[in-house]
Amino acid sequence: MNAPPPRLPKLTVNGCDHAVAAPPDARLSTVLRDRLGLTGTKLGCDAGDCGACTVLVDGAQACACLVPLAQAEGVAVLTVEGLAALPMGMALQSAFQALGAAQCGYCTPGMLMAAMALLQAVPRPDEAQVMAALGGVLCRCTGYRKIIEAVMAAHRFLEAPAAVPPAAGAAVGSRMARADGWPKLDGTERYGADSAPADALWLRPIRSPHARARFTLGDMAPLVARHPGLHRVLTAADVPGRNGYGIYPDIKDQPVFAEGLVRYRGDMVCALVGEREALDAIRTDELPLTWEVLPPLADPLAALAEGAPPLHQRWPDNVLTTGRVVQGDAAAALAASAHVAEGAWQTSFVEHAYIEPEAGWAQRIGDRIEVHASTQAPYMDLEEVAGVLGLPHESVRIVPTACGGGFGGKLDVAVQPMLAIAAWLLRRPVRATWSRAESMASSTKRHPARITARAGCDAEGRLTALEFEGIYDTGAYASWGPTVAGRVPAHSTGPYRVPHVRSRARAVLTNHPPSGAFRGFGVPQAAIAQEALWDRLADAAGIDRLEFRHINALRAGDSTATGQVITHSAGLAACLEALRPRWTALRAEAATANAGGGPLRHGVGIACMWYGIGNTGMSNPSTMRVTLEPGGRPTFHNGAVDIGQGSTTVLLQIAADALGLPANAFALVLGDTDLTADAGKTSASRQTFVSGRAAMEAGLALRDAILLRANAGPEARLALADGVLMVDGRPLHLDTPLEGTGRFDPPTTPLDANGQGVPYATYGFAAQIAALAVDTELGIVHLQRIVAAHDVGRAINPLLVEGQIEGGIAQGIGLALMEEYLPGRTENLHDYLIPTIGDVPVIETILIEDPEPLGPYGAKGIGEPALVPTAPAIFSAIRDATGAEITRVPALPHRILEALPR
Repeated sequence: MNAPPPRLPKLTVNGCDHAVAAPPDARLSTVLRDRLGLTGTKLGCDAGDCGACTVLVDGAQACACLVPLAQAEGVAVLTVEGLAALPMGMALQSAFQALGAAQCGYCTPGMLMAAMALLQAVPRPDEAQVMAALGGVLCRCTGYRKIIEAVMAAHRFLEAPAAVPPAAGAAVGSRMARADGWPKLDGTERYGADSAPADALWLRPIRSPHARARFTLGDMAPLVARHPGLHRVLTAADVPGRNGYGIYPDIKDQPVFAEGLVRYRGDMVCALVGEREALDAIRTDELPLTWEVLPPLADPLAALAEGAPPLHQRWPDNVLTTGRVVQGDAAAALAASAHVAEGAWQTSFVEHAYIEPEAGWAQRIGDRIEVHASTQAPYMDLEEVAGVLGLPHESVRIVPTACGGGFGGKLDVAVQPMLAIAAWLLRRPVRATWSRAESMASSTKRHPARITARAGCDAEGRLTALEFEGIYDTGAYASWGPTVAGRVPAHSTGPYRVPHVRSRARAVLTNHPPSGAFRGFGVPQAAIAQEALWDRLADAAGIDRLEFRHINALRAGDSTATGQVITHSAGLAACLEALRPRWTALRAEAATANAGGGPLRHGVGIACMWYGIGNTGMSNPSTMRVTLEPGGRPTFHNGAVDIGQGSTTVLLQIAADALGLPANAFALVLGDTDLTADAGKTSASRQTFVSGRAAMEAGLALRDAILLRANAGPEARLALADGVLMVDGRPLHLDTPLEGTGRFDPPTTPLDANGQGVPYATYGFAAQIAALAVDTELGIVHLQRIVAAHDVGRAINPLLVEGQIEGGIAQGIGLALMEEYLPGRTENLHDYLIPTIGDVPVIETILIEDPEPLGPYGAKGIGEPALVPTAPAIFSAIRDATGAEITRVPALPHRILEALPR
């Protein structure tokens, strides 16, 4: 007699019943995503640390990655895909959309589900209740403040009328909701791990557990024979083209697969390709892999020491590159200064901690390769994939998926080269997703820095000179090290007039993980040192710290240390003036609180920043295209990747106003290298300024073509009526498409040997105040308020600008107080701490608009400027509260206690 078929577990998800062919110990998150196709439930850690996979189980929030399938039987599971069917669920999503509570969107489903659990119990929660309910879900983009606002306001959207999109010509300056917002809210957005062909194989990388070692790979045939689902083991010998990649055309130093030598813990040795279950069953010790462990260079000072072994023969002294700025005679000016301050600072590795790990898939189509992956730079990916495959560029297509956070960390390729090699050789689609531990072990980090600096001022507080020396640990490979070393000296004075400067930064190779781009390219580390010096000089001169900065602030007409004259859009003085009332009030509040005595000491700090928008002293173009089909609908072809900062929306607003049609009339084509022109990488706060200007030019070019065809004047009004383009009320019938193309490359000049030249066409300026209390018994900092004034040129979308400022401040808090990546020790989101919703205080944002003539409608960038002054402002406030000088970053409690004056 045949045995009855096994009973299939039954799930009730979003009101529907499902019989699921999965083992009872399968993770609920895996079942939802892989069996039911509900990929709105995101995977960020598989350990319950990030909360991205939060769902409701019988109305209570739970991390789906921690719930076994057996425990989900007989209960009601609600995922983000089912939220809109509930009135409060739809209201919550609408509040998130209207109030800008989703940026990259990867944590958003988890946030929404945690918030829904709260709203079902408390329809009108207060801030404390929201923070308590959402405390288990991490966000790396938003700074949480708009999420709190949206949850508290959700009840208002139960009967709120639909938002009215901005009219033609009124998009720029409006608080328009994200054009790509709703897919992030309803679970339909597709990130790197969310889709691939059904027959795709999986790729599992094998990485070095050692920081420096030689290795030998033996015969793989027995391994393949033991595991029928293992299709191939890829090694360096299988790379069809160049076994190396990197950011710079002349530096391809990082191998796809190491060749007998690994340089950091995380280097790729080989990759297993096959069926997922088979790959998961293979133990690492089954591989014919032998190691000869070598002593690593684990410190840049050791790497610089005489006789240190070179990591790469090309750089025998382990100095990857040196940047410098020299103007005047700093030593003589310091000797003649009325006041001189000096110090030494050390910062740590900082992990990007984007909630979406690296993921994607690739397929071969004839003689072309197509790669779908989470990225910040599709055309750079195209160049690297073409190089490793030995193909011409036209044989490669990059299709960016939605990007769940980047912050610079997804500028370097990750999954792309090995997926392309695997798919090319096996002629099958191949996919991969890094685990959280693997992502943190292998990805680039913020450069640790060792900085020494001296600065002086005269008796009236005017800055006289600065000497700056920075050693930046660039890790095992170049990545963005040359960019960091070049940018730091140009920014080392901060946004101030300093007539005599001698500044140097070196990127030093070590056996650490590669250090790359991370929101600021080395400038945040330099700002910590420079702003501490300004505080000390202000105190020595007996001048209020805000006033000291106001006296020395760069203004239009001033010259920088690189010899560049700032002709327009230098809004630092205006930022400081805007902060002055809050500075006075917060200092008075701190003094009153301190008068009562006790271990809790209150302080208020201030810091400023400037940030060059775009590449340093080199070409930095972007090209945009707007088309109009005969049917009458305009299409915006936008190659700029939106990683959460809002470029899809901002560039659309710019193009729409330039053309003269409403933004909601446009179709969007995004990112795909076959369908869009090269907009350059999403980094260096460049997309609004550079791609925005290109979008404006494209819209204007199409407008000119339309007006020429219609024989209409420049003031003509365009409109769409029933799919027909109207020009001053008259229909314009087209038989062929019209097109407008715009290109913009900011005017800069290369820096000479002394760092003289025009490194950036424009700069962002900002000043921030931090108010806090320090528990002098425990060393714990309680942030109370941050007030941020930013000169953005023109706020194309104030809602999104505020979101960028709040998110940057949150990352600055992490840099200042908690984030310290230790290779091999903090490779998860439990041991590596990033700010939670309870760590970010009230943030007041003040937008200063000092228009930049080169920018679209006067705009310039905000992504990186938002982060730079936060940490130094916090350290300034700690010093104000306690007298403690923070020179080792982050300011962990034990370091604060050690720094307290005795």
